[in-house]
Amino acid sequence: MSRTRATSLIAVGVVGLVASFLIELALVSVGRSTIVPPISLPITLIGVAVVVVAVAWPVRKAVKGRGRVDPFRAMRIAALAKACSLSGAIVVGFGAGVAAFLLTRSVIGGAEPILLSIATFVGAGILLAGGLIAERF
Repeated sequence: MSRTRATSLIAVGVVGLVASFLIELALVSVGRSTIVPPISLPITLIGVAVVVVAVAWPVRKAVKGRGRVDPFRAMRIAALAKACSLSGAIVVGFGAGVAAFLLTRSVIGGAEPILLSIATFVGAGILLAGGLIAERF
């Protein structure tokens, strides 16, 4: 398995951005309310990032010569780290798309939906960074 490339992360992020912007636009055009991410989403994303790095840390210690590396465990952690970086990239795009949609409206319903979408963007960025860090271990 190869390491995650920046081009694939950018492509996945752009897909998330465009998809969320178009979904928001379609929902509003038929008279429904916009999708606003809950406050639990960025908290959960940050928690998952911490867990991924914590799970990968023993593999890093073993690779540095302080123990034995279980190849199956290392492969599972590498796959988890790659999945976290890719899912973090798509959720970064989602948060950016929701924020971009809300900021381009002539009437803004309040600051809370924008702040929640920005918090989702930041939490997903931390997940993406945690996945990349764990992958490099």
